Amino acid sequence: MSQEIRNLEPKQLWNKFADLNAVPRPSKKEERVIAFMKKFGEDLGLPTIVDEVGNVIITKPASKGMENRKTVVLQSHLDMVHQKNADTNFDFDTQGIEMYVDGDWVKAKGTTLGADNGIGVATIMAVLESDTIEHPVIEALFTIDEETGMTGAMGLKGGVLKGDILLNLDTEDDDEIGVGCAGGIDITAIKKYQEENTPSNMVGYTIEIKGLNGGHSGMDIIKGLGNANIFMNRLLFQGYEKYGLRISTIKGGSLRNAIPRESFAIVVVSKTNQAAFEIAMATAITAIKKEYATLEANLEINIVTTSLPEKVMEIDAQEVTIKAIYATFNGVYRMSPDIEGLVETSNNIARVTIANGTAEVLCLTRSSVESGKMDLAHKISCALDLGGFEVELSGSYPGWTPNMESSILKVMENLYVKMNNEQAKVAACHAGLECGILGTNYPDMEMISFGPNIRGAHSPDERAQISSIQKYWKYFLEVLKATPVK
Repeated sequence: MSQEIRNLEPKQLWNKFADLNAVPRPSKKEERVIAFMKKFGEDLGLPTIVDEVGNVIITKPASKGMENRKTVVLQSHLDMVHQKNADTNFDFDTQGIEMYVDGDWVKAKGTTLGADNGIGVATIMAVLESDTIEHPVIEALFTIDEETGMTGAMGLKGGVLKGDILLNLDTEDDDEIGVGCAGGIDITAIKKYQEENTPSNMVGYTIEIKGLNGGHSGMDIIKGLGNANIFMNRLLFQGYEKYGLRISTIKGGSLRNAIPRESFAIVVVSKTNQAAFEIAMATAITAIKKEYATLEANLEINIVTTSLPEKVMEIDAQEVTIKAIYATFNGVYRMSPDIEGLVETSNNIARVTIANGTAEVLCLTRSSVESGKMDLAHKISCALDLGGFEVELSGSYPGWTPNMESSILKVMENLYVKMNNEQAKVAACHAGLECGILGTNYPDMEMISFGPNIRGAHSPDERAQISSIQKYWKYFLEVLKATPVK
């Protein structure tokens, strides 16, 4: 861990972020970070509980003179997305994140940084530890498993929190005040298939797609970035249709909420088609790179000969699988007709794997409109069902409906203008914030989401802007001081 991280301002926040990033905290494996946070609260002598699902709640009394203000829930999630470059040797289960300063940015060495949502967690920790920051009664809510199911928010029972206002610190633009978000649903499609012995007179190839930007499958979906699974299926379709390509294995993408950056396949082609296949693939690769030259300057697609695999996918199963994936919608499905520039509904084909007689496709469908979410989910389910997959819809969570009349929104809008001489962007986002879920058990709680500039979340390019965090921290402290009176 570079000492220069701890010397950044505000030191209270950066030191807590460095402490947090030393603790492995993958989604669904949060035992260590839960214990870390529980000990943190107890060491401060503050009331600390861990609920049934693993959320940590730490309560701190109001600072002197702030006792008559509304109680504020400060909320962030403990888990982080674990993504690394293919050539990075790193074990997320045992190692802390390796950070460094690059100009005005803090980055990680070949992995995700954990600024999503570690900067929010560190912010709350700094407030809990401080004896100088002015604040009302604080209920610090650290949820678990936000990135892969939001089970922490879903499992939080009503009545546990007493707060009037919830400040979610999980927004990634410092000029934005979040007042709404999309809901989501997981699509899991699995099919069994027969394997065959690789036909004779074949040559083996490895197809590698890498170097894509990737990113957050909600916030970044509007950018039209490349999806490694889409590119791979495009090449496989052409190779099969024209040159009899046969698939042995595919491994593409990883997490549902990350736009897939890489995909790898082992295929075979008849030696009689070898020369024509290589020419056609070179042409197809050139076309893809040309289409995405502006967005994906570092895209690499390599097709090289390899040793012949023993087994390939049965040909009829292969054909309907390729066609079903081709028919599965990916990207922005509908823009909001009510909020300019907001994606209403989208889908991310996050993971495609084929090996050992099992094919699997994982998607995450998002929408700020519940009926729109289910419409697209059913459309995708039908395409995959026709391809012989057994399709399951699971993990559905609601969106967050804006409350434009909330008292804390007015306070925050006015403060932002006062401190920055410009209006903040009051907006909904196409990401799955926990506010919508928390609001089901706390319908009267006013909720706002905000945070500093974080770029490349859910990818190894994730980075947090130092100057923006300084701006955010000052604004955050003023918001706490300006909390409305009860």
